[in-house]
Amino acid sequence: LYKPKGYLTTLRDPQHRPTVYDLLTDVDTYVFPVGRLDQDSSGLLLLSNDAQFAERLTNPEYKVPKTYLVKTSTLLSQEQLERLRAGVTLKDGPTRPAEVRRVRDSGAHTFFEICITEGRNRQVRRMVEAIGSKVLKLVRVAIGPIEIGGLAIGKYRALSHAEVRALLHSSAGSARRKKLSLTGVVSQRHHRQEQE
Repeated sequence: LYKPKGYLTTLRDPQHRPTVYDLLTDVDTYVFPVGRLDQDSSGLLLLSNDAQFAERLTNPEYKVPKTYLVKTSTLLSQEQLERLRAGVTLKDGPTRPAEVRRVRDSGAHTFFEICITEGRNRQVRRMVEAIGSKVLKLVRVAIGPIEIGGLAIGKYRALSHAEVRALLHSSAGSARRKKLSLTGVVSQRHHRQEQE
Protein backbone atom coordinates (compact mmCIF):
# COMPACT_ATOMS: atom_id res chain seq x y z
CA LEU A 1 0.00 0.00 0.00
CA TYR A 2 1.19 3.52 -0.75
CA LYS A 3 -0.01 5.15 2.46
CA PRO A 4 -0.93 8.80 2.01
CA LYS A 5 0.11 11.40 4.57
CA GLY A 6 -2.65 11.97 7.13
CA TYR A 7 -3.76 8.34 7.37
CA LEU A 8 -3.35 6.34 10.57
CA THR A 9 -2.10 2.75 10.58
CA THR A 10 -4.82 1.57 12.95
CA LEU A 11 -8.14 -0.21 12.47
CA ARG A 12 -10.33 2.43 14.10
CA ASP A 13 -9.73 5.93 15.37
CA PRO A 14 -11.94 7.38 18.15
CA GLN A 15 -11.50 10.83 16.58
CA HIS A 16 -12.72 9.48 13.20
CA ARG A 17 -9.55 10.40 11.34
CA PRO A 18 -8.86 8.44 8.14
CA THR A 19 -7.09 5.09 8.52
CA VAL A 20 -5.38 2.82 6.01
CA TYR A 21 -8.38 0.50 6.26
CA ASP A 22 -10.46 3.15 4.49
CA LEU A 23 -8.30 2.37 1.43
CA LEU A 24 -8.83 -1.41 1.61
CA THR A 25 -12.56 -1.58 0.98
CA ASP A 26 -12.38 -4.61 -1.34
CA VAL A 27 -9.97 -6.74 0.73
CA ASP A 28 -11.98 -9.74 1.94
CA THR A 29 -9.76 -10.86 4.83
CA TYR A 30 -8.43 -9.12 7.92
CA VAL A 31 -4.90 -7.80 7.42
CA PHE A 32 -2.75 -5.73 9.74
CA PRO A 33 0.09 -3.28 9.15
CA VAL A 34 3.56 -4.81 9.21
CA GLY A 35 5.43 -2.21 11.24
CA ARG A 36 4.44 1.40 11.57
CA LEU A 37 4.34 4.52 9.47
CA ASP A 38 3.23 7.58 11.42
CA GLN A 39 0.33 9.82 10.44
CA ASP A 40 2.59 12.55 9.04
CA SER A 41 4.56 10.12 6.84
CA SER A 42 3.66 8.50 3.55
CA GLY A 43 4.96 5.65 1.46
CA LEU A 44 5.29 1.90 1.41
CA LEU A 45 3.30 0.00 4.03
CA LEU A 46 3.07 -3.78 3.93
CA LEU A 47 -0.07 -5.46 5.25
CA SER A 48 -0.45 -9.13 6.08
CA ASN A 49 -2.51 -11.72 7.93
CA ASP A 50 0.59 -13.77 8.78
CA ALA A 51 2.09 -12.97 12.19
CA GLN A 52 5.32 -14.90 11.52
CA PHE A 53 5.87 -12.96 8.29
CA ALA A 54 5.29 -9.69 10.15
CA GLU A 55 7.67 -10.71 12.94
CA ARG A 56 10.37 -11.55 10.42
CA LEU A 57 10.13 -8.10 8.84
CA THR A 58 9.80 -6.02 12.00
CA ASN A 59 12.07 -7.72 14.53
CA PRO A 60 15.31 -5.68 14.63
CA GLU A 61 17.29 -8.93 15.00
CA TYR A 62 16.63 -9.67 11.31
CA LYS A 63 17.92 -6.27 10.16
CA VAL A 64 15.49 -5.86 7.25
CA PRO A 65 16.46 -2.57 5.57
CA LYS A 66 13.89 0.21 5.27
CA THR A 67 14.64 3.14 2.97
CA TYR A 68 13.19 6.64 3.30
CA LEU A 69 13.35 9.86 1.30
CA VAL A 70 13.63 12.82 3.67
CA LYS A 71 13.23 16.58 3.25
CA THR A 72 14.72 18.61 6.11
CA SER A 73 13.91 22.07 7.43
CA THR A 74 17.53 23.21 7.01
CA LEU A 75 20.49 22.54 4.77
CA LEU A 76 22.52 19.66 6.19
CA SER A 77 26.29 19.71 6.25
CA GLN A 78 28.41 16.74 5.30
CA GLU A 79 29.27 16.39 8.99
CA GLN A 80 25.59 16.10 9.90
CA LEU A 81 25.08 13.38 7.29
CA GLU A 82 28.15 11.58 8.61
CA ARG A 83 26.62 11.61 12.08
CA LEU A 84 23.53 9.90 10.70
CA ARG A 85 25.73 7.33 8.95
CA ALA A 86 27.62 6.57 12.15
CA GLY A 87 24.47 6.39 14.28
CA VAL A 88 23.18 8.93 16.77
CA THR A 89 22.17 8.63 20.41
CA LEU A 90 18.44 8.90 21.09
CA LYS A 91 16.59 8.73 24.42
CA ASP A 92 16.08 4.99 23.89
CA GLY A 93 19.74 4.37 23.07
CA PRO A 94 22.13 4.64 20.12
CA THR A 95 20.91 3.87 16.63
CA ARG A 96 22.66 1.47 14.31
CA PRO A 97 24.80 2.93 11.53
CA ALA A 98 22.71 3.92 8.50
CA GLU A 99 23.28 4.25 4.79
CA VAL A 100 22.80 7.90 3.86
CA ARG A 101 22.93 9.53 0.43
CA ARG A 102 22.41 13.22 -0.27
CA VAL A 103 19.95 13.54 -3.15
CA ARG A 104 20.07 17.32 -3.54
CA ASP A 105 19.98 20.65 -1.79
CA SER A 106 17.21 23.04 -2.74
CA GLY A 107 17.00 26.51 -1.23
CA ALA A 108 17.13 26.06 2.54
CA HIS A 109 16.38 22.32 2.45
CA THR A 110 18.29 19.08 2.00
CA PHE A 111 16.75 16.02 0.40
CA PHE A 112 18.46 12.77 1.34
CA GLU A 113 17.85 9.05 1.35
CA ILE A 114 18.42 7.00 4.50
CA CYS A 115 18.35 3.23 4.93
CA ILE A 116 17.96 1.88 8.47
CA THR A 117 17.70 -1.64 9.86
CA GLU A 118 15.62 -0.82 12.93
CA GLY A 119 12.05 0.35 13.26
CA ARG A 120 11.82 2.43 16.40
CA ASN A 121 8.93 4.82 16.86
CA ARG A 122 9.48 7.93 14.70
CA GLN A 123 13.14 6.92 14.41
CA VAL A 124 14.14 8.88 11.31
CA ARG A 125 12.44 12.04 12.60
CA ARG A 126 14.23 11.72 15.94
CA MET A 127 17.58 11.04 14.25
CA VAL A 128 17.23 14.22 12.19
CA GLU A 129 16.30 16.19 15.32
CA ALA A 130 19.41 14.78 17.05
CA ILE A 131 21.61 16.43 14.39
CA GLY A 132 19.87 19.80 14.73
CA SER A 133 17.21 19.84 12.01
CA LYS A 134 13.60 18.74 11.51
CA VAL A 135 11.85 16.50 9.00
CA LEU A 136 9.41 18.34 6.75
CA LYS A 137 8.59 15.35 4.55
CA LEU A 138 9.19 11.62 5.04
CA VAL A 139 8.37 8.96 2.45
CA ARG A 140 9.23 5.29 2.88
CA VAL A 141 10.33 4.21 -0.59
CA ALA A 142 11.45 0.62 0.08
CA ILE A 143 11.34 -2.27 2.51
CA GLY A 144 14.12 -4.71 1.71
CA PRO A 145 14.04 -5.25 -2.06
CA ILE A 146 10.41 -4.09 -2.42
CA GLU A 147 10.19 -0.54 -3.78
CA ILE A 148 7.18 1.75 -3.97
CA GLY A 149 7.90 2.20 -7.70
CA GLY A 150 5.00 3.46 -9.77
CA LEU A 151 2.29 2.57 -7.24
CA ALA A 152 -0.15 5.49 -6.97
CA ILE A 153 -0.76 7.17 -3.61
CA GLY A 154 -3.62 5.43 -1.80
CA LYS A 155 -3.44 2.30 -3.96
CA TYR A 156 -2.23 -1.19 -3.13
CA ARG A 157 -1.30 -4.41 -4.86
CA ALA A 158 -0.52 -7.97 -3.83
CA LEU A 159 3.09 -9.08 -3.67
CA SER A 160 4.23 -11.90 -5.92
CA HIS A 161 5.60 -15.13 -4.46
CA ALA A 162 9.05 -14.08 -5.67
CA GLU A 163 8.74 -10.73 -3.85
CA VAL A 164 7.80 -12.45 -0.60
CA ARG A 165 10.81 -14.77 -0.93
CA ALA A 166 13.05 -11.78 -1.66
CA LEU A 167 11.73 -10.01 1.45
CA LEU A 168 12.54 -13.02 3.61
CA HIS A 169 16.02 -13.28 2.18
CA SER A 170 16.69 -9.56 2.64
CA SER A 171 17.27 -9.99 6.36
CA ALA A 172 20.78 -10.37 7.70
CA GLY A 173 19.64 -12.20 10.83
CA SER A 174 18.87 -15.85 11.37
CA ALA A 175 19.35 -18.24 8.48
CA ARG A 176 16.11 -20.02 9.43
CA ARG A 177 13.70 -19.79 6.50
CA LYS A 178 10.00 -20.60 6.43
CA LYS A 179 7.86 -20.88 3.34
CA LEU A 180 5.11 -18.29 3.58
CA SER A 181 1.51 -18.79 2.68
CA LEU A 182 0.86 -15.13 2.09
CA THR A 183 1.71 -12.58 -0.54
CA GLY A 184 0.93 -8.98 0.28
CA VAL A 185 -2.73 -8.70 1.18
CA VAL A 186 -3.71 -12.02 -0.39
CA SER A 187 -5.26 -14.32 2.18
CA GLN A 188 -3.84 -17.71 3.11
CA ARG A 189 -7.01 -19.34 1.78
CA HIS A 190 -6.58 -17.72 -1.64
CA HIS A 191 -2.95 -18.83 -1.80
CA ARG A 192 -3.87 -22.44 -1.06
CA GLN A 193 -6.49 -22.31 -3.81
CA GLU A 194 -3.83 -21.09 -6.26
CA GLN A 195 -1.60 -24.06 -5.43
CA GLU A 196 -4.37 -26.66 -5.88
